[in-house]
Amino acid sequence: MITAGIDIGAKCIKVVILKDGKLAAKAMEPGGFDQKSSSEQLLRKALAEIGATEKDLAYTIATGAGKGEYEHATERVTEVTADAKGANIVDPKARTIISVGAEEGRAIRCDAQGKVVDFAINEKCAAGAGAFTEAMARALELKVEELGPLSLKSQNAVPMNAQCAVFAESEVVSLVHSGTAKQDISRAIHDAIASRISSMARRISIENDVVLIGGLGKNPGFIESLKRDLATDVFVPNDPEYISALGAAHIAWERAAAKGGS
Repeated sequence: MITAGIDIGAKCIKVVILKDGKLAAKAMEPGGFDQKSSSEQLLRKALAEIGATEKDLAYTIATGAGKGEYEHATERVTEVTADAKGANIVDPKARTIISVGAEEGRAIRCDAQGKVVDFAINEKCAAGAGAFTEAMARALELKVEELGPLSLKSQNAVPMNAQCAVFAESEVVSLVHSGTAKQDISRAIHDAIASRISSMARRISIENDVVLIGGLGKNPGFIESLKRDLATDVFVPNDPEYISALGAAHIAWERAAAKGGS
């Protein structure tokens, strides 16, 4: 039995294919302006890796901000539901999930089965999402992938007072002009995001294991800042940006199996 999860995010689309409940294929590409066409093409690409087509799918679940764009989904689930299930698959001891993507941050508390107990959302504020690092990297004239590793070289905590991405960019420029080292500014940027995300997570009560998923799970600077702010270890799975799609694919497999799929 083949099932699929498709996560249509604000920036990228991720697809996970399961065969008999096991990971069989995955694919990710930028969504572009036409998410409908992009999601269909990406799903076909992932299926082609295992010699299958959309006709072979027993169940498909779409999630993400653009989940309505994939018209052929059997069902759609919220990002929170998919995040919790995916985190439970990669870490059955997960109880707190922090998901930070391009334009949104979420904190979720779940039970041993990956069912959502409580959650909080960052309400589309760039200061608590990946877009913030992109804007700050531009202000520092760095590539975004350079920002995280650079922050790990910092030995000084520099406060960043601005809570809005627009004002924070001006603050970064001021820090540069005052001679503050770029590695210290980079740490300040990641500390600011981590502080906002941690505050959101504390609203739902943090319980170990804490799992970080989403695109910022690839950023070592943010991971270290988050660990410091939460004062606890944080588990980051391989390919953290795929976890929501993985959760959707597993929910699809469970529902297809419940209906007698084979």
